[in-house]
Amino acid sequence: MIDSTKARLAVGIVGTAPAGIAMASALAGAGHLLIGITHTSPADTDRVDAALPGLDALELRELLSRAELVLLAVADDELEGTVGAISEAHLWRNGQLVAHTSPHHGHSVLGSASAQGAIALAVHPAMSFSGTSLDLQRMREVFFAVSAPKVVLPIAQALVIEMGGEPVVIDEQQRAAYAEAFEVSTTFSTLVVNQAIGLLEEAGIANARGILAPSVRSAVQRALADGHQPLDPSDF
Repeated sequence: MIDSTKARLAVGIVGTAPAGIAMASALAGAGHLLIGITHTSPADTDRVDAALPGLDALELRELLSRAELVLLAVADDELEGTVGAISEAHLWRNGQLVAHTSPHHGHSVLGSASAQGAIALAVHPAMSFSGTSLDLQRMREVFFAVSAPKVVLPIAQALVIEMGGEPVVIDEQQRAAYAEAFEVSTTFSTLVVNQAIGLLEEAGIANARGILAPSVRSAVQRALADGHQPLDPSDF
C-alpha cells in the first residue's frame, strides 16, 4: 500500500472540475508529480493551462495505467457513471489511490473501484470554487471533509494536510447531512445576497455591493459566533 506521507505520488486527473484542478495544483506544490489530465474541452483548456501549465493531456487508459493517485475532478451527477465505466473496462489497479471531490458522496460510491483493488478516498474542500487562481490560496484556509475505510483513512488525512487544509472525518451515514448543510450555506446565501443587491440596484442606489458587504459579513460572523439555535423572526 502507498503511504502518501512518504511517497512522491504520480497524480492523474480525470475531468476538469475546479475543485479537482485546485487540489491537483496543491498536491503539485506539496511535491507530488502531476503526470497528466484527461483530454479537456476547448472551453476548459485555457483555465486548466493557467492552473496547471504544461500538463500533458492523456487518454484515459494511459493515465490510469501510470497514476498512483487518480483524482476524479468530475461533476456530482457524473461521478457514479465515470467510476462505473472505468470499472467495467477493468482499468483500476490494485493499490491505486482514487479520490473524488463531491460533497454528496462518501467513499462507498467508489465501491466498484475498491472491488478491483483500488483504495477509495472521498476528499471535499468545504468552499465554493471560482475556477481562478484564488481557489488555491483560499483552499489552504478551509476544512476538508474526508471519508475512507478506516484502515486507509490516515492517507486521506495526510493528503489534506499536505494541501494545507484541515481534515474532518465524515462518516458515510453523515454524508447526506454534511452535503445538505454545505449546499444550504453556499447556494442559499448566494441567492439571498444576489437578491439584496438587485433590490438596491433596481432602486437606483449606486455601489450596492459595497453598501451591503459590511452587513452581510457581520450577519454571518454573528451567526457563526452564536451557533445553531431556534430562529425567531422578531430578532431580525
